[in-house]
Amino acid sequence: MARIFSPVRLTGIVTHGFGRGSKELGVPTANMDKKAVEMAKSLSTGVYYGFASVSQGPVYKAVTSVGWNPHYGNEEKSIEVHILHEFEQDFYGEELCFIFLGYIRDECKFESLEALKERINADIKEGSEKLDEFSDYRTDELFSR
Repeated sequence: MARIFSPVRLTGIVTHGFGRGSKELGVPTANMDKKAVEMAKSLSTGVYYGFASVSQGPVYKAVTSVGWNPHYGNEEKSIEVHILHEFEQDFYGEELCFIFLGYIRDECKFESLEALKERINADIKEGSEKLDEFSDYRTDELFSR
């Protein structure tokens, strides 16, 4: 579903999440703190693409889930950022900056864990391809403050 979308900039602290990203899904995520989730309350739930930076480091492509993760029945809204880069170590407690540039899809419940994994991988591919059109945002003010 195509949506008209204005960039949204968000900064938060990386916190421990549900522990499913790397272990169960094979897709590590950086979970943003509750303050960041509250600041982004105007965003519709779903999957987005954009750019991310940890502690003012390099800027990478990223795909982000905003919402309740209906497959798991979460009771707490979360923002989980999958950065398309392999980090050597965890970065809990570090500042994460993310700029939302586009919307991929609504949240939904999946028939199986395998179906969820397949969709996540398709989301990552789609987001990465779309971000090629937004390379100017790698130097956005959010990442150079």
